[in-house]
Amino acid sequence: MCVGCGGCALAAGPVRVALNSRGVYQADLSELTPAQRANASRVCPFSDDAADEDVLAGEQFASLPRHPALGRHLGAYAGRSARPGRLESSSGGLTSLLLEELLRRGLVDGVIHVGRSDGDALFAYRVSRSAQDVRAVKGSVYSATSFAEVLAAVRGDGRRYAFVGVPCFVTAVRLLAREDPALAGQVPYLVGLVCGHLKSGFFAESLSWQAGVKPAALTSIDFRVKNPHRRAYSYDYRVTGGGKSRDRRIDSTLDGNWAYGAFQPEACNFCDDVFAETADITFGDAWVAPYLDDWRGTNIVVTRSRELDDLVRELRDVGQIELDELTPERVALSQAGGLRHRRDGLRVRLADDRAAGLSVPRKRVEPGYEALTEQRIALVRQRRVLSRISLEAFAEARRQGRWAAYARPMRRGIRRYRAIEAASTPWVVRQVSRWKARARKLIGR
Repeated sequence: MCVGCGGCALAAGPVRVALNSRGVYQADLSELTPAQRANASRVCPFSDDAADEDVLAGEQFASLPRHPALGRHLGAYAGRSARPGRLESSSGGLTSLLLEELLRRGLVDGVIHVGRSDGDALFAYRVSRSAQDVRAVKGSVYSATSFAEVLAAVRGDGRRYAFVGVPCFVTAVRLLAREDPALAGQVPYLVGLVCGHLKSGFFAESLSWQAGVKPAALTSIDFRVKNPHRRAYSYDYRVTGGGKSRDRRIDSTLDGNWAYGAFQPEACNFCDDVFAETADITFGDAWVAPYLDDWRGTNIVVTRSRELDDLVRELRDVGQIELDELTPERVALSQAGGLRHRRDGLRVRLADDRAAGLSVPRKRVEPGYEALTEQRIALVRQRRVLSRISLEAFAEARRQGRWAAYARPMRRGIRRYRAIEAASTPWVVRQVSRWKARARKLIGR
């Protein structure tokens, strides 16, 4: 159930957080005393001993209305940066723009976020102390990380930071701040990233292998390279290694479809937060019309902090960003698939595990199958199977040095997933979808 965030290492003491054999960070609590374990449990985003997102958001944003998908919210927008550099960002460029503004205005001394690693891993949490530093690491990272070392290094240094992370990481920092008021003062801004699920470090290696660069030779990867001939969601990726640099279209890969759940850690099967509900502001992709057609990318934005909402509006008024106000329902629609996975899918997984006699965490949805079709339940289960196959088979493929050791079982699992999906989709809809797919290939979109 560990996602590897590292919160327990800051709360409890002698905790080692390291990559496991599946490319996911895991915490080792074996050296902790019972009292230390209790401290660790209170800051774990997947522990029943920790306050959940409703409690934390209620404490932090008590006056704001609560939406069932977005949580507490003040503003809901779609937007994009009007500054140069939008094309180098993964989406609309607003996350890095906001972080640059916080630094420029002296509201923070640094930004704690994920960037290129100086060590063996491709990516790691790091501190950026200038707008130039922020711009140097802009872009999405779909890989396992842990904030334990970086947050421990800045703790107590008298400086102020903005922390950037996916929902469970933001929740962990909020829980740490709840236990440590001094840390709360050091991290006044929590910036959330909309999340469908985390990825093991294997994801980068798989994409690299499919682009012609073997995992051992991989030195860098850009997960999202925009293509002006296609829609926003049909991006490329770029890998470098072995003296080569290769681009490939993400939707031409075996495992690039997010619906398959490839390389998803098991902890993600028990998360019910898509919009980083404990963050002061949340950014994501505007996967909703009409923004899907703009290859340059557009962000969705959910604000909860009055200060940050005012800042976003000010930047709009002076022409630094373009901003459209949206209803919460429209923002939620942009992440419909993720919400199904985290709500309906979670109900199924909880019910399945309970029926199997397994321990499950307390979540904000109740276990059960009510109002779900047999096909939907089967799809949820097969997606979980695919996650497991991807992690196990890719580990074996790495050991053997043979791509086929991963691809063959994964393809079988995907065929099963597609068969279930097709059975739940009306014939006319399937034919229209196939026609659109063929048409997009013909016109290069």
